[in-house]
Amino acid sequence: MPYRSVFRPGLFDGQAVIVTGGGSGFGRCIAHELAALGATVMLMGRKQAGLERVAGEIAEDGGRADWLTCNIREGEEVREAVAETVRRLGRIDGLVNNAGGQFTAPLAEITDKGWRAVIDTNLTGGFLMARECYNQWMKGHGGAIVNMTAHFWQGMPLMGHSGAARAGMMNFTQTAALEWAADGVRVNAVSPGPCMSSGLDTYTPDFKQRLRRRAQDIPMKRLGTESEVSAPVLFLLSEASGFITGATIPIDGGLPLVKALWPMPETARSTAYQGFHRSEVPDLFRDMARPDGADS
Repeated sequence: MPYRSVFRPGLFDGQAVIVTGGGSGFGRCIAHELAALGATVMLMGRKQAGLERVAGEIAEDGGRADWLTCNIREGEEVREAVAETVRRLGRIDGLVNNAGGQFTAPLAEITDKGWRAVIDTNLTGGFLMARECYNQWMKGHGGAIVNMTAHFWQGMPLMGHSGAARAGMMNFTQTAALEWAADGVRVNAVSPGPCMSSGLDTYTPDFKQRLRRRAQDIPMKRLGTESEVSAPVLFLLSEASGFITGATIPIDGGLPLVKALWPMPETARSTAYQGFHRSEVPDLFRDMARPDGADS
């Protein structure tokens, strides 16, 4: 079956959109939904196998996708990848700065190298991609950029390097929105909370159990889905958000609103939106996911 998007068919007809980190997780889902709505998607990432796999899936579903390997932490690679995208697709209407990564460790144990690696991936890489898309195409033609941050609003224990980078990305989003607005370029961000994405399978067993218990802290009593992250991203890329720039949209089930003095119920009637027909539930949550996409 096709992607069950809430947006109208053909919404992105004729548009070309870059999705970094498009070989897995949120990026894979976003790329599929964009292609299902008519966009030609350029998948970027470090691992060729994942990019080829997703491009193949999109082709099987009747969409259009191409791919380029690129280490977004390296400025010259980014310049070349963006230039090649313009050569192949003829334009860049949107950029989804989705690529990122981190590892779990308390602040006192993060090495200099580990800190710089996460900052470069989650902050510097996003800046380099946005800068090159702006300089090489969007400055003269307009466009939309959506940056991926994270749930950093209350600090990120065991991921302090990522929290610092993601908070920096939100500020970069605001600055770019101001500097590039006159050129018709909108820059926004999304801030996903705990969601059932394939990236969760990479964490340590202890941290996975923390994530599993996290659902009980969320007012909706469940984790989000990849589709529930993709939909706001596509809204911010679309003409419907034409008067929105510099914003960061939380996608977290109301988690930051939880207060010690407000009693949290044990259960909640919240149905998950699962539009991604090729969604892969992380092993950690397979026993919690019902066929209709809702959590048990």
